[in-house]
Amino acid sequence: MAENQVATTNQPQTVQSILASEAFQTQIARALPSHMTGDRMLRVAATAVRRNPKLGQCTPGSFAACMLSLSAAGLEPDGRRAHLIPYKDECTVILDYKGLVELALRNGDIATIHADVVCDRDDFEFDLGQVTRHRVNLREPRGEPYAAYALVRKKDGSTQAAVMSRDEIESVRKRSRSGQSGPWTTDWGEMAKKTVFRRLSKWLVLSPEIRDLVEAEDGEYQQPQPTTVQGKGMAKLAGLIQQPAPEEPAFVDVTEETTANG
Repeated sequence: MAENQVATTNQPQTVQSILASEAFQTQIARALPSHMTGDRMLRVAATAVRRNPKLGQCTPGSFAACMLSLSAAGLEPDGRRAHLIPYKDECTVILDYKGLVELALRNGDIATIHADVVCDRDDFEFDLGQVTRHRVNLREPRGEPYAAYALVRKKDGSTQAAVMSRDEIESVRKRSRSGQSGPWTTDWGEMAKKTVFRRLSKWLVLSPEIRDLVEAEDGEYQQPQPTTVQGKGMAKLAGLIQQPAPEEPAFVDVTEETTANG
């Protein structure tokens, strides 16, 4: 019996055991903004792991860093605002356009954000840094997308816009480590809008948490670094992922709950 107990306590840490760890649950709760709960955040993450079993094969440290970065930003990995994507054995965060917009609107100085793809039969005009017209005839097929744009109107009445051609967007996709999988293959239009909004966001005043997540995606969509949540327990992360692996709890699938609550 003693030998069996020793073998159990020496089990290697896994993504599943990280989710079950009380210490990690405490760190998530501390990182989250006050309007979110650690229990729901962990249940959404557990659902993401069940949907994509490859996430369970990622290194515990990379998974924990992604979860803590998202928690600090107040975004759930629900597949609509943010995605947890495995790249080999590393977990990475890919933000959705809707997630970036949600974060940017929290700044308080932005009134509206609009982004769209531009297709062959659209009536579109971009002049001197401003989108002056985009009209769509919904009675006819729009054709293939050839560009995307993002437009921000601030509360002081000023506007900023950015436009990228399809070639420019594809160049970004090809540099992405997840360019051949995940949302790039299932939701190209959303990723195109996000890509051009990311370019526009470089001209906006964003909070440190938002800026960290945006910059972490630049170029190769690099792994968010633990410093993005410094001060919220990241110093304990190294010790946390070395703890003995507890039994995995039974998480409830929150697919319907997440859909209902948006």
